[in-house]
Amino acid sequence: MSAQPVLPAAPSKASPGGPSSPSTRGWPFLRLGFRPFYLGAAVFALLALPLWIALFLGQTTIEPAAPAMLWHGHEMLFGFAAAVIAGFLLTAGKAWTGLATPRGAWLGALAALWLAARVAAVTGPYALYAVLDLVLLPAVAAVLVAVLLRAGNRRNLPLASILVLLSIANLAFHLAVIGAIDLPALGALHAALALIVMIECVMAARVVPAFTMSATPGLRLRISARLGVATIAASALALALWVFAPPGALTLAAFALASALHVWRQWQWQPWVTRTRPILWILHAAYAWIAVGFALLALAQTGWIGESAGLHALAVGATGGLIIGMITRTARGHTGRPLAVSRAEVLAYALVMAAATLRVLVPLVAPQWLVPALVAATLAWCAAFAIYLFVYTPWLLKTRFDGKDG
Repeated sequence: MSAQPVLPAAPSKASPGGPSSPSTRGWPFLRLGFRPFYLGAAVFALLALPLWIALFLGQTTIEPAAPAMLWHGHEMLFGFAAAVIAGFLLTAGKAWTGLATPRGAWLGALAALWLAARVAAVTGPYALYAVLDLVLLPAVAAVLVAVLLRAGNRRNLPLASILVLLSIANLAFHLAVIGAIDLPALGALHAALALIVMIECVMAARVVPAFTMSATPGLRLRISARLGVATIAASALALALWVFAPPGALTLAAFALASALHVWRQWQWQPWVTRTRPILWILHAAYAWIAVGFALLALAQTGWIGESAGLHALAVGATGGLIIGMITRTARGHTGRPLAVSRAEVLAYALVMAAATLRVLVPLVAPQWLVPALVAATLAWCAAFAIYLFVYTPWLLKTRFDGKDG
């Protein structure tokens, strides 16, 4: 059996029929998971960061259900990033297997559940927020497992296990916040970020070199399988030590090794050949932030700098960058459009990278500029996702450009 793509930009098989076929009836917005979840994630990215800055500066009377900093960290992981993960997997599951994933009322219910949790986080009692928030990821995992097993596709089953682990981290967070377990809630968020970064480490290795070669005629990358295994192993060890062990020399060494291995691995992917292909260079640029984040977390073990710089390099630079790159690429593919972005989308890519630089590097170099850097990073981030919404909202609400299902 031939290997199946892990991150398809478009369905592997075109659905039969045109706009009038039974499979294309109903509201286009609820035909495939990427549509409501990508749109919801982009809207949330645009709204949540300004609210966090207002909370940080004491400029709002809104009180989230959780303490403000914990709310910020949780919602960017389990609100923003989780929505993209859910939308992607509900879409990819169909592309990988040819079997139906939730659509119509069922998909609408999942999206409404995600939205209800985000609203409850700032309006409702904590118990309601926690219950709503804890349902989505296990539900998506159940859907994914069901379609993969029915299709005999076991290669992608580990993705469902990651969703289960994220669900456990989410449960630990909520139990820690209400005092039901004696664990730091921040530690649960670190665990969630570590899991998301591991997904990025594995997925990037499968798609970034492949995308680079397919878009560059004649390019054949020589990629070391042993280097790939070593990079993943070192990354997993470093992140596990960061989450579960106290700061120390072992964690420093693990992060330093993992950072160096990521640089070496990315060098084999020849990122410089993508400089004229923005839809590719954003993936390379975002991936580079993993090495930066690991290096900064290594330095944090010495106490010379705080953990915030490395954490935000991974959260804003790597995760935010890979998300803006993938929600443009996959949305273009699944709406029947060419995989070539406009100037507006290139600007969105640059703005996310600028937000990461402002949030991570400026406070390190000039701590006295922390607040202006936070505000500027927030403006850049919001502008990027406003551009995404301007370009993609009409596409996400309409039938595919080629009239096919999806």
